Amino acid sequence: QKLVLKYLFLKKTEVKFLFILSPPYCGSTLLNQLLSTSKNVSCNNNLGTREGQLLPGVREFMFQKDRWNKNVEYPWKDIKKVWMKYWDQTKPVLLDKSIPNIMRVKEIKKEFNNIYFICMVRNPYAQVEGIIRRNNSIPEDAANFAINCLKYQKENIEQENNLLFFSYEQLCEDKEKTIKKITDFLPELNDINVNTLFKAHNFKTTEGMAITNLNDEKIAKLSSKQLNAINSIFKKDIELLSYFNYSIIEDS
Repeated sequence: QKLVLKYLFLKKTEVKFLFILSPPYCGSTLLNQLLSTSKNVSCNNNLGTREGQLLPGVREFMFQKDRWNKNVEYPWKDIKKVWMKYWDQTKPVLLDKSIPNIMRVKEIKKEFNNIYFICMVRNPYAQVEGIIRRNNSIPEDAANFAINCLKYQKENIEQENNLLFFSYEQLCEDKEKTIKKITDFLPELNDINVNTLFKAHNFKTTEGMAITNLNDEKIAKLSSKQLNAINSIFKKDIELLSYFNYSIIEDS
């Protein structure tokens, strides 16, 4: 009974819901771990890739075969009810990272109030390398998927007001400036620790490592044949790549 009373006393009357909007293989797990270093943050899933969509009670309808079909509708009221059981509601910021949410922002906003988004992209060549290697995808399919992700993120950036955007490269290469952007956006996160070692899954190691830009090493793994196939897709959307300050990488 004392614990219940303590919880009710500590429970915040107004929390902020923070959603990471990031495509797969773009550093979202790293970003989740970074934000979770704050004592003011509660992540709804601290295991594996740290995605709320994988939790019992929602996995059966969120982590389905058609999860990348924009027309699939989720029961967000039920999802929120489950997530609230996993979030520590004594924390002022409740964090979720479920990567298909990059195309479900409008639906999320209908159910959650006081909502914030951190939006991130990564060099699409590095993303495609991850898709090919981990999913055994053909380069053309991986490239088309990466382009679609950029389209969703461009739409999110241009349509959402309560959204902070930065790239994976900015996070890795200009940590202090990016951290300041985050803390200006959400002052509750002013205690995040960028200098810790992170165990985000990557191709180099499963051990903890400092925030490091792994793009060059990933892109170097693409063969000439793969690069040419990727470019056959990317060259159709050069303006979209340029919007995010990315460009075509020719086979050298």
